[in-house]
Amino acid sequence: MKTDLKTEIVPKIQAGVARQRDSILRFMREICAIPSVMGRIGEVGKRVMEEMRRLGFEDIRFDRMGNVLGRFGRGRKILLYDSHIDTVDVGDRSAWGWDPFQGKVEKGVLYARGAGDEKQSTPGMLYGIALAGELGLLDGFTVYYFGNMEEDCDGLACQALVEREGLRPDYVVVGEPTEMNVYRGHKGRVELKVVAKGRSIHAASNQLGDNAVYKMMPIVAGIEQLNDRLHIDPFLGQGRITVSKIECLTPSINAVPDECTIYIDRRLTFGETKEEAIAQVEALIPDNQRGHVRVEMLHYDTPSYTGFVYPVEKYFPAWALDEEHPFVQAGLKAAQMLWGGTPKTGKLNFSTNGIYWMGKAGIPTIIFAAGDETTAHGVLDQVPLADLVRATEFYALLPALL
Repeated sequence: MKTDLKTEIVPKIQAGVARQRDSILRFMREICAIPSVMGRIGEVGKRVMEEMRRLGFEDIRFDRMGNVLGRFGRGRKILLYDSHIDTVDVGDRSAWGWDPFQGKVEKGVLYARGAGDEKQSTPGMLYGIALAGELGLLDGFTVYYFGNMEEDCDGLACQALVEREGLRPDYVVVGEPTEMNVYRGHKGRVELKVVAKGRSIHAASNQLGDNAVYKMMPIVAGIEQLNDRLHIDPFLGQGRITVSKIECLTPSINAVPDECTIYIDRRLTFGETKEEAIAQVEALIPDNQRGHVRVEMLHYDTPSYTGFVYPVEKYFPAWALDEEHPFVQAGLKAAQMLWGGTPKTGKLNFSTNGIYWMGKAGIPTIIFAAGDETTAHGVLDQVPLADLVRATEFYALLPALL
């Protein structure tokens, strides 16, 4: 592009975003107000599609899984903006001091379920893509918005898009909260369960039974001790292991349980494999219990709200794009041109759809959006509205720098 981006295009982008500020914020409040808990994105997807039609997107549709797609441009290279538009549930409703979906604005911050994780990236992506098209910044590119379901199983929607729908992008921007920094990776994860078998009997004669809960206790203690001994990577940090759920089968509360199951969230850093993670847990089983306790990787085969099923094992690899990669540098340059200073790069602490895009498929991926990841999934789920609007500028400028 011969036009000077800094002096000619950036002011036009900033003016265009400022002109649409009220529409961007109104749209954000509207999509937060539509509940879309744990993959049930049908209704909010319809509202997003309505906004895409208004902004001039083409090929607007639900895919077979029920995710939302819209396209701008017809270039050879494909840039995809990924925003998951489902949320976790609200938990204890009484813990909220306001309606979690209608939300509230206080001192320029919107508090609502999904405000930071991560409906906040959808308005900026839609308006930014449309503005880029209006200003002629999409030469050589087709840009897709992909509003998907993620909270149940990271990366599943992306994998289905590539492997079932046949749409494979060349670059991806994931809209998880980065406090307006350009992030380039995060740890992976494997989800496991450990099942201990015992023998049930009436609790009054417990000496005749074999309590499965007691068999699990040394394994739980071993997991707690293992956590701080895990491998440390200089960039991604230390692996983590957590018992996230425990349950048992018992005929009644007056009986010895004959089965106990724990579920494990194992965060994987570079230098760790899923096989190693499984072996570490297996090593915690006492020798005299090895015939009665087993370790399994979890699988996901739950139908989406459309009935679509795409079975996968619950393994999500760690990933990182090199800081000198042209895509990372394009993101940093966009931030510097728009707002000055020295933009920061880094990593997220939690997992995103990047585990498929870059972790499994090897597609260059960056993460960028307003909001702070530490408020995700809590009653203070939030986003600064000024940053939400400013992020639109980034999404508009980025294609011109690739």
